[in-house]
Amino acid sequence: MDNLEKIDKDYILHTYNRDHIHFTHGENAKIYDNNGKMYIDFTSGIGVNSLGHNNKNLVEAISSQASKLLHLSNIFLIEPQAKLAKKLVELSTYKMRVFFSNSGLEANECAIKIARKYGESTNRFEIITLKNSFHGRSIATLKACGQDKMHKHFAPFPDGFLYAENIYDAINLAKKRKNVIAIMIELIQGEGGIYAMPKEEVKSLEYFCKNNDVLLIVDEVQSGIYRSGEFLASNIYKITPDVITLAKGLGGGIPIGATMTNKIDIFETSDHGSTFGGNFLSSVAGLCVLDTLESFKKSNKLNANIEYFSEQLEQICNNNKKIFIDVSGIGFMRGIKTKNDNLVSMVIKKAKENQVLILKSGNATLRFLPPITITQEEIKIGFKRLQNALNEINQDI
Repeated sequence: MDNLEKIDKDYILHTYNRDHIHFTHGENAKIYDNNGKMYIDFTSGIGVNSLGHNNKNLVEAISSQASKLLHLSNIFLIEPQAKLAKKLVELSTYKMRVFFSNSGLEANECAIKIARKYGESTNRFEIITLKNSFHGRSIATLKACGQDKMHKHFAPFPDGFLYAENIYDAINLAKKRKNVIAIMIELIQGEGGIYAMPKEEVKSLEYFCKNNDVLLIVDEVQSGIYRSGEFLASNIYKITPDVITLAKGLGGGIPIGATMTNKIDIFETSDHGSTFGGNFLSSVAGLCVLDTLESFKKSNKLNANIEYFSEQLEQICNNNKKIFIDVSGIGFMRGIKTKNDNLVSMVIKKAKENQVLILKSGNATLRFLPPITITQEEIKIGFKRLQNALNEINQDI
């Protein structure tokens, strides 16, 4: 064991199944370890590094801001924060206001508080989420996760969360109960197997919510900021949520979360707050990410690269039927379902040995979250290496 690994094991709480590869630097979808080996990164920090590694625009933006102001309290006007909120609202196409925080779970906590306050006058407080959903790891957002395994160890949890098998089940459950104030969904479940919700079901949910004064909360922490191919997955589904939550790719690696809502006067002073949320550094990073990806989208490079990635993914699936069943997801939020969980671990291990990084999702699924700016050349290299790894596995099964 080298000294760095020992320090990590001795002083860091063991909450992660840590891989002790020591990465030192990167460029877009290429990342290098301390021995100079180059890996293709199909994980982007679990969907965070939307501009890849060492993006020159982002480096310049945060370096420039760091020489001026990093942080001031939210009791003062923060110019890039105001501009970032305006940009988010304009790109979303919805009439909303924004609250900034530091992470996805904080964005979802804010969404929960919006729902609870909105329902206060009618004594409604229950929020329905879906089985296999994931919304964060705080006590409230953990309880909002529709996975039994997430509810161990940390009870008692806040009351008021209900779980439905699917969207139609959520609608029927809401019809039976008088205290439901919101239904909260991921349009593309991340931890739940990269499952994209059927469009007709989502439209039915929107119709029900609008006609029954139930808030539709869409968790776009992972699917938002062009990962779906559009600015929001909600734009693809052609729905108008009441609340949208964002994080991960918004800062390109700098922590930031955002909660957007059309209930623009829901909060009064001191109803909610955040020390760090939307400070100078994170807001400048967010603006750079949005400007860069908006231009990338308008150039048609994003659509072309998603199409190329999809073709390569389908080819990998079709050429390895002993391992894979089918492909799932949308845009650059993709999965391949394997025949069992053991194969997921085996593929991730062999892929890493062949210097390509991929992730695990639920339901025996491999998860692909490459940088949104990944090039076709990087895609080609990554899938070639992945196929080499699969060739080794095919020989052993």
